[in-house]
Amino acid sequence: MTNSYTRRAAMRAGLAVMAAPMVQRHALGDEPIRIGMPLALTGPAGEIGLQMRHGAEFWAKELNAKGGLIGRPIELHVEDTAGDPATCVRKAQLVVERDNCHLLFGMVLSSEALAVVPKLAEWNAIFMSSDNGDGRLTGSSFVPNFFRANISGPMETRAISLWLRKAEFKKFYALGMDYAWGHNSIGVFEDEVKKAKKDLVGTVYSPIGTKDFSTYITKIRQSGVDACFLVLQGDDNNAFLSQAHEYRLGDKVQLITSIVDLNSISAVGDAALGLAGSTRYVFTIDNPKNKAFVAAWQKEYNALPDVFEGEQYQACQMLQAGIEAAKSIDADKLRPALESAAIDSIKGHVAMRACDHQAVQGGYIVKVGKVPEYKTPIPQIIATLTGDDITPPCRQMTFED
Repeated sequence: MTNSYTRRAAMRAGLAVMAAPMVQRHALGDEPIRIGMPLALTGPAGEIGLQMRHGAEFWAKELNAKGGLIGRPIELHVEDTAGDPATCVRKAQLVVERDNCHLLFGMVLSSEALAVVPKLAEWNAIFMSSDNGDGRLTGSSFVPNFFRANISGPMETRAISLWLRKAEFKKFYALGMDYAWGHNSIGVFEDEVKKAKKDLVGTVYSPIGTKDFSTYITKIRQSGVDACFLVLQGDDNNAFLSQAHEYRLGDKVQLITSIVDLNSISAVGDAALGLAGSTRYVFTIDNPKNKAFVAAWQKEYNALPDVFEGEQYQACQMLQAGIEAAKSIDADKLRPALESAAIDSIKGHVAMRACDHQAVQGGYIVKVGKVPEYKTPIPQIIATLTGDDITPPCRQMTFED
């Protein structure tokens, strides 16, 4: 198989960014199931939002072709939030009140989700997260109508820390985006480094939308560390990797990232070589359901599915399992059904935990390298961890051992 896609081009070719709702309408007789998606489609997190939109559209099209969900067609109502929490609250309320969407996906940034979840009970709405990493959403900020199908920030950081316990690295630096996910993930990393009796030399947070990372790179180089833990995504991540490559930071320091994704690799090319870290989803997961998903995705988009496309598809399937069990989308009926939902997913067995609505699932450590059959570098799985290994105790963000 030859990977001939350009990630950014494939994404934008399939979807035009619109402020108005994007509604998938199908000629099925019953009242549609309307799902709102307030998404960052523009701004620094826009590429992630586009991936999430892609994943939901793929699921809806696939399901509608089979007759819908509980005999009803799926409609997606998409709104652009530009990654702003206040705008996200407004757009979420818009799809609830104007479009009668009491099921929600989307909300790219954890800060957006944290702003919205207090409103869910008032709106009688269920939000199924496919992306939000902040551990507080299933911890101190938990609300009963929020469910997280994706791997959280603490879970991906735990996967990295367990891998690093066996690695030779002794001294670390940490660089994260200056918002909820970045602070949360680096906080967990600091706790894990202490448990491993290793040294976190320094931490720094960069404002969202940072384009020049030269001062950060200089600090990391001068710190004398063996490895640097990165909590960056989207345009920020691409800018850092490109500039780190120019400064040859990777020659001195192992770069370890919380999420390795195809979009960043495609954007920076060989600057991603040697990058290691966690990934929430990777197309090379070896199980029959994922192989079928990847083949169908390639047929539809002529591209390989990326991290947030896979995570969104899994979140859609988790919501689907709950609706099928409840035979309803009413929040009071759907909530208990989702609390016991379990699926055999593209990532293997995934089961929702009733105590905090976190889906328990395995984690993956990958390293970016060249493989002959692909034109661009790809993430290759180097370690797999179980859900029991990486999921924190109920409503907690840290781990006991």
